[in-house]
Amino acid sequence: MVDTGTPALNRSREGRANTQSGYLMLFIWLLLVGIAAWAGITNGNAEVMVAWKWAVLVVSAVAGMLILCGFYLINPNEAAAIQLFGAYKGTDREEGLRWVLPWYTRKKIAVRANNVISDKIKVNDLRGNPIEMAAQVVWRVTDTAQALFDVDDYKEFVMAQIEAAVRSIGSRYPYDDIEHQEVTLRGNHDEVGVELRKALIERLDVAGITVDECGLTHLAYAQEIAGAMLRRQQAEAVIAARKKLVEGAVTMVEMALTQLSEKNVVELDDERKAAMVSNLMVVLCGERDTQPVVNTGSLY
Repeated sequence: MVDTGTPALNRSREGRANTQSGYLMLFIWLLLVGIAAWAGITNGNAEVMVAWKWAVLVVSAVAGMLILCGFYLINPNEAAAIQLFGAYKGTDREEGLRWVLPWYTRKKIAVRANNVISDKIKVNDLRGNPIEMAAQVVWRVTDTAQALFDVDDYKEFVMAQIEAAVRSIGSRYPYDDIEHQEVTLRGNHDEVGVELRKALIERLDVAGITVDECGLTHLAYAQEIAGAMLRRQQAEAVIAARKKLVEGAVTMVEMALTQLSEKNVVELDDERKAAMVSNLMVVLCGERDTQPVVNTGSLY
């Protein structure tokens, strides 16, 4: 193995924090308050003050203050990363009233689903055409330690990676294909959405974030070529329609000649066959209604 000299990223991993139920500690705090009140009242009303009662009063007051500083709340779909002098000590995901030693710091983070619609960005597709794209992404934090400590700002990181992934997917496929022989951005939304989600999951894994669903919300040619591309699409549609029309007309002419010959309806030489083919092609491929000419004389 060749040593490149680049240090590997020391990735954080979420663990369970050693915290307590806040309701139990609240009961203990109320008990200490009662003991301190009893010691202060009884010693204050007595003719001779007792030193140990003052000691009980002071100890209860100090312990009560320490307990009071350790309370915190966790809402549903919320977590708290516990740190001791900067060192990560685990994550508490139990909702409700919680308690930890007061010298531990708590940093809250939401683990609920977030819905983001990215800004419209200009991308060059596989054929080099400038297009505008925007995506809708539903993401959530799965590893609080990575989200808080492995990236600077995980929300800005998500937005930056969404833009990078959209640009990558946009340059990988053409905008459209009139012949429907390629996977395109416009014609294969589901396949493109799956590819985009896969790319985002790989990019956001370092931040402990997963993507539940995503898809394109805006897809259009850039304004500077929109008119020209619209005319090209119209021309391609006309060519495709003409191609289908000619294929059908040739099939019908071939079928007509075959049946006339098989059933001996009329015997045609090559010249008359050519004339018949020409007339049928005009009738079948023409855009306007044809006017028939009735021949009341001989066959020729």
